[in-house]
Amino acid sequence: MVKACCVISCHNQHRRGNRISNGLRFFCFPAWKQHLGSQVSELTKRRRMTWVAAVRRKTITFNNISRNTLVRSQHFHKVSKPAYEMLECDPDWVPSLHLGHTEVKATLPGQFNWNTRRLQSVTGDHAAPAPLDVAGQRLMDEAATADDASQMDDADSSYNTAEQQECHLCSCRRAEINCLLEENRRLKEELAQKKMDEDSFKDDDAKVKYYTGLPCLALLMGVLKQLLPCLPQTGRKLSPFQMLLSTLMRLRMNLPIQHIAYLFSVDRKTVSTTFRDTVGTMFKHLKPLVHWPERHCMQATMPHQFIEASGNRVAVIVGCFEIRIERASNLKARAQTFSHYKHQHTLKYLLGITPRGSISFISQGWGGRVSDKHVTENSGLLNKLLPGDLVLADRGFDIRDRVGLTCAEVKIPAFTRGRSQLDAKDLEATCRIAHLRVHVERVIGCVRTKYTILNGIVPVSMLLPCQGEDMTFLDKIVTVCCALTNMCPSVVIMKP
Repeated sequence: MVKACCVISCHNQHRRGNRISNGLRFFCFPAWKQHLGSQVSELTKRRRMTWVAAVRRKTITFNNISRNTLVRSQHFHKVSKPAYEMLECDPDWVPSLHLGHTEVKATLPGQFNWNTRRLQSVTGDHAAPAPLDVAGQRLMDEAATADDASQMDDADSSYNTAEQQECHLCSCRRAEINCLLEENRRLKEELAQKKMDEDSFKDDDAKVKYYTGLPCLALLMGVLKQLLPCLPQTGRKLSPFQMLLSTLMRLRMNLPIQHIAYLFSVDRKTVSTTFRDTVGTMFKHLKPLVHWPERHCMQATMPHQFIEASGNRVAVIVGCFEIRIERASNLKARAQTFSHYKHQHTLKYLLGITPRGSISFISQGWGGRVSDKHVTENSGLLNKLLPGDLVLADRGFDIRDRVGLTCAEVKIPAFTRGRSQLDAKDLEATCRIAHLRVHVERVIGCVRTKYTILNGIVPVSMLLPCQGEDMTFLDKIVTVCCALTNMCPSVVIMKP
């Protein structure tokens, strides 16, 4: 009688795992694989238990198997080695020959081949495990008895039950996969809507206007195309579109740097650097939009209200506005920036518009203590006037003498000069001028409403001169805001 297994020592010439000695091969007991999923764990555990039951040695238990306890190759049917662990129907899935006892019957090879052919016919999978060789199959099929046939029927019924359970499991998994795919698609759409990029602004001009002040996405993309070659690189933390968008959002809503950093999932320093660099690029490319038109172009588009009041001579309507700033630590700077009119520290800008309502001139910032007359005389606006031009202004712009040197004229509301009231003629002229001059206040209000960074308190860091330039960073911001306002429909709507 042949013994069920051999216990040998690990000699140096033996191979690890499958060892060869005197022409025989020896195999270790299968391991219980617990880290490859529940199905693999259950299958490998069942196989190890089956091997222990087939060998039937008192010293061998499921949890007590020495590494030197091996099973000889003669205990298997084909090619003298165990079958692949996933082929549970294979006759060599467990040792069954020459075990020294007859209580455990070997799995019939014919049953395995018949089940394999049945699985191929049902699933159409021709890559199923290959059956036994033809000669061996014929011999085993001829040796099958009626008992074997009944066992095959029982195995067939159990196989059908297992197949149904497997198909049900596959259906459940397929349904779960489809559910996960749908959830993944929905989450991607929600993420795209919350992500601040081009796709989230498509077909939504209202969203573009809310965040940027520009009327439509086409205009925003046109500005981006113009700026794209000169936009600074930020290590690709922000795309060029996001760089422009974050800058416009800060100008438009005066959002804190940290808030924008959270919106775009970047650090605070990246947002601060991007804002300063992008404003500088926008200033260079958009400054020409604040353009003083030629006289013949202005006269050709003069609204009839101006023609009726003053002919076609009106060249510009001027007005000043002030921006609040932080209190400087330097006493001299503090004195120069304090505005008695606003009762706080400000910077003053002179703005000029055409009769059609577009911004044609914007000065650099002056301390809030400076008068409107001084700003007008020293900002460079008078150098753009031609002989015969007419300037409309408020009472604070008493610049007749300086304007007269250019052979131009300025109209301001009349003064009472100690009189109790104006004459009828002066009153009519004052009303006519005020009715036209009010448009500059509307444009100033539009700029400050559209880009609310001009309404907040500007930090001192924005008032420092830019490197190598004679203007401050706030000067660039004001110019960019005026240029962007010129790209939008004018608040002054008049018929030519």
